Amino acid sequence: MRSTPALRRMFEVSGEEAWYLLGDVSQGRVVYEQRDALAVRPASHILEYGRLIVRTPIPHAVLSGRVGVTYHCDALHPGTGTGWAVTSTGLAELITHPDEAAHYRRTLPGWSHGPHDALLRIHPQTVTGFRFTQGSDTPDPARAARRTTTP
Repeated sequence: MRSTPALRRMFEVSGEEAWYLLGDVSQGRVVYEQRDALAVRPASHILEYGRLIVRTPIPHAVLSGRVGVTYHCDALHPGTGTGWAVTSTGLAELITHPDEAAHYRRTLPGWSHGPHDALLRIHPQTVTGFRFTQGSDTPDPARAARRTTTP
């Protein structure tokens, strides 16, 4: 006997909630252009003063000046497909001040392979997020109000 797979739903969250979700995890992926192709690298991050501070194994030469990057992170349950995903795009600049760089190297874990260890400050221009649910887990303000109302 075959059971019907649970219906999955995806809904967009506000930019404020997406930013909140981004602060809930510490690792994601940086997407940038390298040699006319998109490259994806793992990254660790923190949020500071409306900016993303990211440590990632990217060659410094790729990031001369301010370049556009995309940062993506998520928390997905592998068995159910539920969770969320957040994507932020904006201009990134290398953190080069020695004291500031030393602080972030102590704060953010890096990767041991290769000579590349970039610290970036991303100025988000867009932050979008989605929640992934099953069945009737979709947000329904009227239903939520009925649940919180006492009889």
